Amino acid sequence: MFHSIMMTNARPSELTRCWLVRVSTRVPAATLLSIILLSTTCFGARQTAPNIVFILADDMGYGDSKPFGRELCQIETPSMDRLAREGMRFTDAHAPNSVCVPTRMAIMTGRYAWRFGPPSPGGAWGFLGTRFPTTQFTLPKLLKPAGYQTAYIGKWHLGTKMVTVDGKVQGIDNVDYTKPIETGPRQYGFDESFILPGSLDMYPYAFVRDQDWVGKVTAKKGWSAFNRVGPAAEDFEDTKVLDTFSSEAESFLARQNKQPGRPFFLYLALTAPHTPTSPSGAFEGKSRIGIYGDFVMEVDHCIGRVLTALDEHDMADETIVIVTSDHGPASYAGRRRKATVNQLRELEDEGHFARGPFRGFKFSIYEGAFRVPFLVRWPGEVPASTSCQRLIGLHDLMGTLAEIIDRPLDDAQGPDSVSFLPLLLSPTAEAPRKTMILQSVRAFAIRNADWKLAFCPGSGCPGNYGNRPKQDDAWAAALVDFGRKPNRSELLQNPFLQLFDLRSDVSESHNVAAANMKMVEKLHDPFRRTIDSGRTRPGPRLSNYRTSIPTFSSVPKSAKPSR
Repeated sequence: MFHSIMMTNARPSELTRCWLVRVSTRVPAATLLSIILLSTTCFGARQTAPNIVFILADDMGYGDSKPFGRELCQIETPSMDRLAREGMRFTDAHAPNSVCVPTRMAIMTGRYAWRFGPPSPGGAWGFLGTRFPTTQFTLPKLLKPAGYQTAYIGKWHLGTKMVTVDGKVQGIDNVDYTKPIETGPRQYGFDESFILPGSLDMYPYAFVRDQDWVGKVTAKKGWSAFNRVGPAAEDFEDTKVLDTFSSEAESFLARQNKQPGRPFFLYLALTAPHTPTSPSGAFEGKSRIGIYGDFVMEVDHCIGRVLTALDEHDMADETIVIVTSDHGPASYAGRRRKATVNQLRELEDEGHFARGPFRGFKFSIYEGAFRVPFLVRWPGEVPASTSCQRLIGLHDLMGTLAEIIDRPLDDAQGPDSVSFLPLLLSPTAEAPRKTMILQSVRAFAIRNADWKLAFCPGSGCPGNYGNRPKQDDAWAAALVDFGRKPNRSELLQNPFLQLFDLRSDVSESHNVAAANMKMVEKLHDPFRRTIDSGRTRPGPRLSNYRTSIPTFSSVPKSAKPSR
């Protein structure tokens, strides 16, 4: 008979050094004591730190996988189902932003994107300049001093600096594709990388391995969603990108298998189900809801390939696997390849709710834009087949990994990243994160427990892609309701903001701000404090790179206070 022995009174950081040890009840006491003492200072037969695989889908909604969508999901996702069985589901995980770039900034830095100043000069789409300085503390800079081999594979979308033929700012017509890029993942701390600079519908359509362009970038291509035609590698095909990234991930894992004892960090950023909706031939026709479902199924297959590779290399027990999405789904994706507003609403008529039970889509201030699937598997540490209902943010990854590897962040590192390691060990533990600021394309909101306060009327976005009410329409209606243009202090009143009790109103159908002004004040105070202090975690005040971050970030001229 065997018993499991572990330091149940240890701090979480000690638990990462104290792995499961199995001993026989017949082992002599002196030997047993030696085993226990050894287990408190090392991983026993394991390596000294867990491997980490972070997989980020692109525009995948809360309801796009069975573990989260349940009866609202009409797509088969066996790999995510497996992770849910073998690990933990987080049902209240949030992206900090409802669009790609700022969410990815926050994940990489542990800092809200709106704290950063203007980006470096760049061009359109994948030619955008760097989003923050290369001196910024990042995930690989946290992990490399702890001995990790770090790799970034997939969609980058954090900006680059490319060599140009005329010495001017990079753009669609002047990049020298025969020269290495000057700034990319390597300059932010990764040991190796294989990236698409922008997105699958954002030129240039070409890969970059480490610093070098892959193939001859001499073609012009564009894909069906928005038909953005631009520079492309001659052999680049939209339907082959997911397979390419998965193969690169498999190759990386195979290389790490030849370096036993050295932990690794793999950041795999997939390009789907973001438009263009381009499943490979092997997946087209597999889903009952058309090519959108096919594309999600291929995303799930990519996740499965990583899990299989970990199994084949006998790495699974030593590896933390995290799977999530950068924000909610885009309403213009669906059965048709051309981006068409409200396609996802059409799929709802067929029983598939990509946004789950929530209101809103990508770009908006509503939960459908922020609530994301979040799965964690960590054998021996995270209890299998469990769910956690506590609030976490994607930008909490840095703080969590820092605690897992016992490398405390200093006061300036990851100031908005709150470790959720206690929840991984016990999903009903007290929530480490009390509040979280959310940002749509035109507005802020704050979450606190089950309350959510949005500093805007309506959807918090222009509404070009199906979100309702449109920003301008909502503000116009609010002015009519209020009877005149408000002064600055009056903006913090109904009807210029929205308060929702998500415990009883998960669909955000009932604005209860008018009857709960004390709660509005209670939520506004930590919102301003978090902005003005430059941080979420306790510590000394930090400066935001932006000199002014107003509560109401986008007020139409018709409603802008005169004082």
